[in-house]
Amino acid sequence: MSSDYAKELLRSGIIDAKTGSKDSARRYLDRAIYMAGSHDVLAEAWFWMSEVIDDPTEKRKALENCLSHDLHHARARRSLAILDGKLKAGDVINPDKLPAAPDGLREAQADRFTCPKCGGRMTFSPDGSGLVCDYCTRQNPLGSSSGTGNEKDFIVAMATMKGHGKPLQEQVFHCNGCGAEFILPPNQISSNCAYCDSPHVVSYEKTSDIIAPNSILPFAFDQKRATRLLIEWVEKNNIKPEKKVDLPRGVYLPMWTFDIGGEIDYTGEIVEYEDESYNNRRERKVTRVEDKYPIMVNDLALPASRKLSQVFMRLLPTFDLSALKEYDPRYLASWLAELYDVPMADASLDARSIAFKKLKKQLPHLLGGINIVRASSANMLVESFKLVLLPVWLTELPFDGREHLVLINGQSGAITSDLPEKEEEQGGLFDFLADLLND
Repeated sequence: MSSDYAKELLRSGIIDAKTGSKDSARRYLDRAIYMAGSHDVLAEAWFWMSEVIDDPTEKRKALENCLSHDLHHARARRSLAILDGKLKAGDVINPDKLPAAPDGLREAQADRFTCPKCGGRMTFSPDGSGLVCDYCTRQNPLGSSSGTGNEKDFIVAMATMKGHGKPLQEQVFHCNGCGAEFILPPNQISSNCAYCDSPHVVSYEKTSDIIAPNSILPFAFDQKRATRLLIEWVEKNNIKPEKKVDLPRGVYLPMWTFDIGGEIDYTGEIVEYEDESYNNRRERKVTRVEDKYPIMVNDLALPASRKLSQVFMRLLPTFDLSALKEYDPRYLASWLAELYDVPMADASLDARSIAFKKLKKQLPHLLGGINIVRASSANMLVESFKLVLLPVWLTELPFDGREHLVLINGQSGAITSDLPEKEEEQGGLFDFLADLLND
C-alpha cells in the first residue's frame, strides 16, 4: 500500500514540477522519497527534486542521490553533465524532433602543416616517428601518448545532434598557404591544396556537428611495403588478375568502439533427475529461476563507414588497439582520411544488439548449464564510445569479370578481401607491381 501511495505522490510531484509549481512539487516529492520502498521510485523522485531546486549545490546532491539508486539514469547523467559544464543546455535536442542536417556548403576550419625551417610541405612518416619535410628533411616528432583510455560519455553525446547526425554536407576550405578556396568531398577530412600542395586537415574541435576522433593508429609502413605484401598475397592464393591493378592507396578508415555495461535479466530452468529405488524410474524435476547477470563489454568495434564495411569488418580483428595514439591532426598530413557516415546513435544500437546476442548464447555456459527460457536486454546500457581512425591500404583486384576490393592492415600487414575462398585458386602474379619494387 505504501508503495502505491509513494507512486501517487511522485506522480503529483511530477505534474506540479511540469506546471512550474515548484514549492508544491517539492512537498510531494519529499513525501514520496520518505514513503518510497523501491529504488526506481527513489531515483525518479530525486531526479524531479533536482528539477525544482535552483541552488547548484543542492541540485548536485539530488542528482547524485538519484544516481545512487539508478546508476544508469540517463536524464540525471545528462543534467549532471550540464551542471559540470561538459554539456551546454542549448545543445540538448528533442529526440522526437531531430533537426534536419544543413544543406549546401559549410565553411570549415583546417590546419595547415608546413616546415618551420624552410616553409616546405610536411607529411607524416609511415614509420610512426612524426612529420618530415619533403625538402629539407627536417623532422617534427609526435608525442607517444596512448589513446586507449580517451573515451566519450555516451549519454552526453546522445543528448546532442552530434550523436544522431552524420556529416553529409560538403566543406569549403580556405588554404592558408596560397589563399585558394576549394571544396573537400563530404566523406573526406584531409587533402592537399590543388595549387600549392600544402596538406590540410579538418579542425574537428571547430566543427560543431561532427564528432571528433578520440584515437588514431598511425601507418606503420609505406606504399612500397604494401605493394610487396599484396604481391605475396596474390602469389600465395594463386590469383591471376584480368587487367592492370592499381597500386595500394593509403587511407584512414573510421571505426566506432563501445563499452557496454548493465545486466541481462533472464528466466532459466534447472533440470534435475532423481532415481526412485522402489520402481526403478527417474523423476525429472524442473526448478525455474529468475535473476540478473552483470555484463561488461569493452571496446566492441564496428565500422563507422558503410562503403567498405563488409570487408573492413573482416579486417578489424587484425588490428592491435593497444597501440592506439591520442588523435592528433598531424598524423593525417598528406594522408587521406574518410569521415564517418554511420551516426553514433545507429552504431550504438547495432553494438548493443551484437553484444546481447553473443552474451545470450553464452549464458547457459556462464551460469553452469541453466537452460535459458527468456532473456532481456532492457537493462543493458552503452556507457561510453570512441571514434578511432585505422590505417588501411586498399586497391581493387580485377577478377572474374568484376573488381574485388582488397584491404591491407596498415599496422600489421594482414590482408582481407571480398573474394570467396573458392575463387582464390586461379594461378598467376602481376609483374608490373614487381617492377615497382625494383625502382
